Amino acid sequence: MSMLVFSTLPYGYLRDAVCRAGGFEAGLVDTRTFPDGERYQRLATPVGDRDVALIAGTICDEQTPAIFDLACGLVEGGARRLTLVLPYFGYSTMDRAHEPGEIVAAKTRAALLSAIPRAAQGNRVGIVDPHSDGLPYYFDAGLGAAEIDVSPLVERIARRVAGTDFVLASTDAGRAKWVQRLARRMGVPGAFAHKRRLGPDRTEIVALVADVRGRHVVLYDDMIRSGASMLGAAKAYRDAGASAISAITTHGVLPGDSLQRLRASGLFDRLIATDSHPRAPALASGREFLAIEPVAPLIADFLAGVEPVRPERTAESSRRPMEVARP
Repeated sequence: MSMLVFSTLPYGYLRDAVCRAGGFEAGLVDTRTFPDGERYQRLATPVGDRDVALIAGTICDEQTPAIFDLACGLVEGGARRLTLVLPYFGYSTMDRAHEPGEIVAAKTRAALLSAIPRAAQGNRVGIVDPHSDGLPYYFDAGLGAAEIDVSPLVERIARRVAGTDFVLASTDAGRAKWVQRLARRMGVPGAFAHKRRLGPDRTEIVALVADVRGRHVVLYDDMIRSGASMLGAAKAYRDAGASAISAITTHGVLPGDSLQRLRASGLFDRLIATDSHPRAPALASGREFLAIEPVAPLIADFLAGVEPVRPERTAESSRRPMEVARP
């Protein structure tokens, strides 16, 4: 019997895509809202003695208790094993304390989800491209929280938009190691920018480690919210002589007019985001500038226990040593 895959309401599109990709069965939930705002959820598909997955992202504070409630219901309904897939685990601003007395929301939310009762054969958690390496460790050790690696997907996108001759760049030093590892595997130069945060949606580039003159720069960041980091880095790379800049992100959060500002800047030829956050596919409808790449195959492989398949390197890139672009 195949795995049953459920989702919270905003992630119905991803549940259906994962079921198609992995040959799983979709589980249905009757969800309503009472006049006072209280949420009603009922499992419309029985889960007794079935392996069950729940696809749900913490896209806002309102969704986190909905995930907890639904997961508890799946276990209480008799699920044999529960896999919680978080396509987007938010709280990246508060994933660590910067000032005394600050509450680390990422840790408290992980503690809440770790308190989901255990199914008969256990629970596990998969997080698509967590913002920092330490986030999975906020979950209870017995859960076996794991990262769902998007680097094979990012590599395929970069090859598709830029061919073989480009510089793979990060928006800041925080993702520099991740980008450098991927650039080394691809056999292309890597670059990164040093930034200083001036406020919640303002950053400043203070140094650039790059030689991008006349080169196509593929600029990667794990998430785009206001777009300040992406815009600041892109301007620095353009001023350093980049011939073209393409942007890739895993989590296209893009609140407010973020997408419009990125497009209006004239810095990017395109933006590619995965559908890990429901905002990105909603914004992409009818827009040529923003393209969406599905994460369903990666999630389906994770649920099936399949190791990610990495794109084959060309003979040229296999011979070429990894170089870090420098001034």
